[in-house]
Amino acid sequence: MKVAIVQEWLVSVGGSDKVTRDLLNLFPGSDLFTIVYEDKTLKELGIRANRIHTTFLQKSNFLRKHFRSFLPLFPYLVEQFDLSDYDIIISSSHTVAKGVITGPNQLHICYCHSPVRYAWDKYHEYLRDHGLKSGFKNLIVRYTLHRLRLWDVVSSNRVDYFIANSHFVSRRIKKYYNRDSKVIYPPIEVDKFSLNEDKHDYFVTASRLVPYKRIDIIIEAFNKMPEKRLLVIGDGPEMKRLKSIANDNVELLGYIREEELITKIGSAKAFVFAAEEDFGMLPVEAQACGTPVIAFNRGGARESVVDGLTGIFFEEQTSESIINAVERFDKMSFDYKIIRKHSEKFSTDSFKKSIREYVLTKYKDFQSGF
Repeated sequence: MKVAIVQEWLVSVGGSDKVTRDLLNLFPGSDLFTIVYEDKTLKELGIRANRIHTTFLQKSNFLRKHFRSFLPLFPYLVEQFDLSDYDIIISSSHTVAKGVITGPNQLHICYCHSPVRYAWDKYHEYLRDHGLKSGFKNLIVRYTLHRLRLWDVVSSNRVDYFIANSHFVSRRIKKYYNRDSKVIYPPIEVDKFSLNEDKHDYFVTASRLVPYKRIDIIIEAFNKMPEKRLLVIGDGPEMKRLKSIANDNVELLGYIREEELITKIGSAKAFVFAAEEDFGMLPVEAQACGTPVIAFNRGGARESVVDGLTGIFFEEQTSESIINAVERFDKMSFDYKIIRKHSEKFSTDSFKKSIREYVLTKYKDFQSGF
């Protein structure tokens, strides 16, 4: 059987990119279709460029650098991929990848990281965070996202089976597409992270520094707890603003190498996580080090953190709620070995086994229908 993997873009190494890499490894000889990619990203992921089919945006350095400006064209671009020679199409989709066109004798399975967040339930938050609540540009963006929502629902009918990366995402798939889905958690490279029981007297958070990650409220909370130290790892457009509000007990380290990241997280008292994520890989990676997690009680964190056993939750995205959680955390004790053991259920091997069994079972059922 010939397999095609479809992903929106490969320009940085995030959770969806690692899923795509593992899908390619799981089905040797499969080909990849993507709007654009960066050579540096392929090298880091270990993906060979000669297996990739792209769009016209890939041919120009300028267009590739500014590819996000072409969002209104993304549905059109993925529809131009010719997948007629493939038996199975697996889309790793968070925006438009699921919208590829396939025939009735082809099986299309979508591993859905999320319906388009900024077009659906994060729509108004997206407009607010990007200063798009008024003006001419606001009208253009609102209309573009309106059209994207319409296409998003229509294209969901092109998928034969949905896999969701969490029960949280599965509920969103049901709400927006009225489709059922199988939950298979994304692959976490837990073997990269070793148990560290030598915890130091600091807290840590790590993320791309963008508004919805809510690193600002974590910093605000620790500003009000000057006796406690916080390390912030990551870079992004929010860096300058976050530095301006951080007190002396809060240290922004920017981007650091993976080896150093693992060491910092592994030695921390706790990993603080304030975002409402579709799944959230970093909390699981922290637990793979034996580090408990203090997490916002929404989204995928509710499925990866066991309250009172591998971490604790706070109920509101406010600094006060985080402070209360930290104070409760300091009165508790955790078994770091149990935390590490819990993380192993999200391993890459578990992901590959579940995906392979699901795809082959559905393909067998699909073939028997002819």
